[in-house]
Amino acid sequence: MERITLPASLSKRSIFMQLKCITVNVFFMLMATLAAAQDSLRMPLRKGNIGGYMITRLEKVDQSFNAGYSMYAAAWPLVKEYPGRSFQSGLFGTWMHPEHDGPLPVEKLYTDIEGGLGWWRDTEFATATPKFIMGGVQLNFAGWANGPGAGKGRDWSKSKGKYGVAQLSPWLLWPPDGLNLRQGTCGEWFGSGYLPLPLTEPKLVTAGKDVPTGNQCWTLFLNTGNFKGPVAFFTPYFWSEASVDNPLLGGLFPDTRPSKANKPFQMETQHIHSYEATDTKGQTFARMAPTQYPVGPDGNSELLQRLMVYNKEALWKDVEAWFKGGKPASGMIDTSKAHMQKFEKGVRSNWKIYGDHIPKEKRALTNITSYMDANVTDAATLKVRWQGELISSRKIGNGAVVTLPEYYKLLTSGNDTIGTWVAVAATEVPAETGLHGMSFGRAEDDRTSLVYTTPKEDTSCWKTPGPAAGPFKVKLGDGSTLTYYWYRFADQPALLNASLSSKEREEMQRRAELLHRFWTKEREYLPPPMSGTLAYLDPALIVKPPKGMEIGYVPIVTQQGLEK
Repeated sequence: MERITLPASLSKRSIFMQLKCITVNVFFMLMATLAAAQDSLRMPLRKGNIGGYMITRLEKVDQSFNAGYSMYAAAWPLVKEYPGRSFQSGLFGTWMHPEHDGPLPVEKLYTDIEGGLGWWRDTEFATATPKFIMGGVQLNFAGWANGPGAGKGRDWSKSKGKYGVAQLSPWLLWPPDGLNLRQGTCGEWFGSGYLPLPLTEPKLVTAGKDVPTGNQCWTLFLNTGNFKGPVAFFTPYFWSEASVDNPLLGGLFPDTRPSKANKPFQMETQHIHSYEATDTKGQTFARMAPTQYPVGPDGNSELLQRLMVYNKEALWKDVEAWFKGGKPASGMIDTSKAHMQKFEKGVRSNWKIYGDHIPKEKRALTNITSYMDANVTDAATLKVRWQGELISSRKIGNGAVVTLPEYYKLLTSGNDTIGTWVAVAATEVPAETGLHGMSFGRAEDDRTSLVYTTPKEDTSCWKTPGPAAGPFKVKLGDGSTLTYYWYRFADQPALLNASLSSKEREEMQRRAELLHRFWTKEREYLPPPMSGTLAYLDPALIVKPPKGMEIGYVPIVTQQGLEK
């Protein structure tokens, strides 16, 4: 056989190297194909939210305590940094509905006061520090009132509650974006409550129709470190306006009806940002924005304290007699006509992860209560203790917070097709999910803050009869600037839109002047907290009336926006 001689260019070594390169290239091509196939099976990062309620357990109280309530809610930054307007959550608060004796003439009659501390999607100048709104809801959300000059929408040709609250205090500005707390507040008590005051007289004709309007002016009282006392009130017409169109509803709203004594006290959360991803093995993981709770030196988070409910004689009787010529009422609420509603141990949470990719019936619960111990709660104070290796703590400002676990794993078992989100360490989440690199800061596309402004036409109720002094300006801790004027109490726009005659407004003026003389912002009104310290309002909100306007005049904000 003839021997074959390979060319020098095709030596054994070169052939081997070429075969090796081909093998390596084929290997990487196969790996890339496999990775592409795996990527096609793995779902991409999906944006979602965590939301739900944390629900307290309370003793039942007698319905005779049907004239309002007060409470102390902890104020703190729920998320580490404000993430933008798609974030919405309240802190602990309540819903105060009117009490009805029998069946209603309509199928649905929703109306209440449900404001409190928090962050909302329509907040224009939000920071990590919460704000406070009044949150009065007209019939079935046709309108709502969050404070003087603040309500549903921005179109002033449609009231929708924007005239629903009248200013009472001559010492406190109310920004339409919500009442500001001092920046850096962390765990201090914000004291608030609503009690009715007889600032008007009941009437049988409303807006020219034979429907009644009561004289219960539900008034917001505050107890903070730098302001105490009544601030503003819902005009009775804010409630009775719905009965002008439907007389069957006359006498069914808070202007006339007592409040329910037994109210839910809960923390309602709608949107804490989260992301979700599935790895190549089909396991789904999620991460939520760093969420935190205040913590004291004893390791407990104190969240709600001294829930008081009141009989109408706790304040109303003395004030009514005063307005009719009797001796001045002190304004301090008579606790012998009140009851402290006691907490029972245990907190229920129904926080779930949800998003457009998850059908409502498939939303899985998170296991928050597995690392939250509510057995430290006592009768006066709702407390929880966060525990476990996944809980971290840090100091911020004058306080401290614990941060809840950020990472969760969706586990199912047996016939459970929905599963439960179980907290896990960051190291248990595969890097391929991409969750570790997600940011929860303010979105770059978050729109520019809009300016709150009121009508400027000379014929509007803001100009006729118009203010007595101004304009004045002040800059707040949230970066916004308020423009405000001083109005005679009876001439403020809310009262000009409250279905009141000139005579009725002048009688209200007389009663407001009595309050201004005797009920100053340093006196005690609400029963004080039983421990801890009071939160402070943004000091820029505390104002002093101009000379000659100390009695009978109130500051009304006409604009809020960003100024250089």
